[in-house]
Amino acid sequence: MVNERAYEFLEHTADAYVAAYGTDLAEAFANAARALFDVMTQVEKVKPETPDLVEVEGEDEYSLLYRWLEALLVKSETKGMLYSKFEVTITEKTPVFRLKARVWGERFDAERHLQKVGVKAVTYHRMEIIKSPGKVTLRFILDI
Repeated sequence: MVNERAYEFLEHTADAYVAAYGTDLAEAFANAARALFDVMTQVEKVKPETPDLVEVEGEDEYSLLYRWLEALLVKSETKGMLYSKFEVTITEKTPVFRLKARVWGERFDAERHLQKVGVKAVTYHRMEIIKSPGKVTLRFILDI
């Protein structure tokens, strides 16, 4: 996306309210993932050294977004990883939406990675997927 932000943090009293943008759904999902890790650390300092694969399914785009972010959060917690690069492919085959992504990151290193806040969960609360020609906006809340 030229001259536009990939994501931004919106005003919310207690949690992280995120708006992620893309020219299509896959790019918006990739930017949503980057925003997730930016809540936890300075994502620009996470080296994309170690590759991994994430695959999730959902009955609609909302459940797909939820499961994508949840899978990343679980992978981060269980493997001690932070991720900063995401290549997302989404396929729609009724009645299932599928997401396959290659992700890159590195193990958390307290010496190099600033700890901002922990993300406890992804929520459906105020989740929105807004599509217009050439632009997709995702809005979601992360429970911190």
